[in-house]
Amino acid sequence: MKNEFTAVVERDGDWFIAYCPEIPGANGQGRTVEESKSSLAEAIALILEDRREDGLRGAPSDAIQSTVTVG
Repeated sequence: MKNEFTAVVERDGDWFIAYCPEIPGANGQGRTVEESKSSLAEAIALILEDRREDGLRGAPSDAIQSTVTVG
C-alpha cells in the first residue's frame, strides 16, 4: 500500500524545514531538501503509529478490526 502526503519545504538560512498540512504536527528538517523530506516522512510514520495505538486502546475486545485501502 502506498500513502502519499503533501510536503511543503521552506528554506530557513542553511536549513530546509518541511511540514505536512494533512498531518498536524508533522515536521522535518535537514541541510538539503531530501534530508528534510526524509525527516518529515519519519515524523509522519511516528505520528500515524501513535494515533493508531491511541485509537485501538479504547476499542472493545469483540470489535472487528480490518484494513481499508484508500486510492
